[in-house]
Amino acid sequence: MHHTPNASVDFHLHSTASDGELTPARVVALAAAAGVRQLALTDHDTMAGLAEARLASEAAGLELVDGVEISSLWASQDIHVVGLGVRSRDARLLERLASQAERRRQRAAAIGARLQKLGLEDPLQQAAELAPRGLPARPHFAQVLVAQGRCRDRKQAFQQYLAQGKPAYVRTAWPELETAVRWIREAGGVAVLAHPGRYRLTRKKLRRLVQGFSAAGGQALEVSVSTHSPDMVKQLADLTVEFALYASQGSDYHGPSMRWVQVGRMPRLPSVCRPVTDLLAGRSRG
Repeated sequence: MHHTPNASVDFHLHSTASDGELTPARVVALAAAAGVRQLALTDHDTMAGLAEARLASEAAGLELVDGVEISSLWASQDIHVVGLGVRSRDARLLERLASQAERRRQRAAAIGARLQKLGLEDPLQQAAELAPRGLPARPHFAQVLVAQGRCRDRKQAFQQYLAQGKPAYVRTAWPELETAVRWIREAGGVAVLAHPGRYRLTRKKLRRLVQGFSAAGGQALEVSVSTHSPDMVKQLADLTVEFALYASQGSDYHGPSMRWVQVGRMPRLPSVCRPVTDLLAGRSRG
């Protein structure tokens, strides 16, 4: 995979505010060390890490774009939408994210119950202890599966237990894709379809997803992601041209245990793309 030595922009990063392993301040420090100049903290369904990230970014001389990654559904499949440049104190968005947190709590309880049936010891409690805010997500349950000797690593835990269609996978009643886009737009943000290459869709279905996302008011695709193949990058770049969308880039960094993903490391954005930074330029923070 052709990664740029160090991209100056990383618009997809996670911290302990959701399922990342490092605090927002540590993520910012890593970004600075990697040569990133502009970053977005995009935790799952929460903006709780943004204040800490803002202080750290200002101290390091980096530009922080306030972000969030919202869970949604399209054609019964989990699809994530990143919001860039959202108003971090938008009362309506904060209320909507609180409803997402409640859905996450219910899902965590259901995953815990399934893993307990499969013979694990106190999986919910153990996962909650690993989650800094006590709201465990699948990566925390993956750590429990490894700790209890069921799996070699987190990757195997997902493949055997936690991925869609596996015994501990729980379908969540997330809002529809159009709703997630609307929430972001109404909070002054740019709606970006997160890591489209990860949904394992056929070429035809991926195009349908992008078409639906665009029709719903989506503005950009994450073209350059650390796990996207050169072929996927090209396919997505072509779709941004076809649907007149902007292109974003991000590592989707979650922490050091996923060694294959590093802050600021991702494929180069193809020259046909209009960078999402063009759309964000001059937008006010809130």
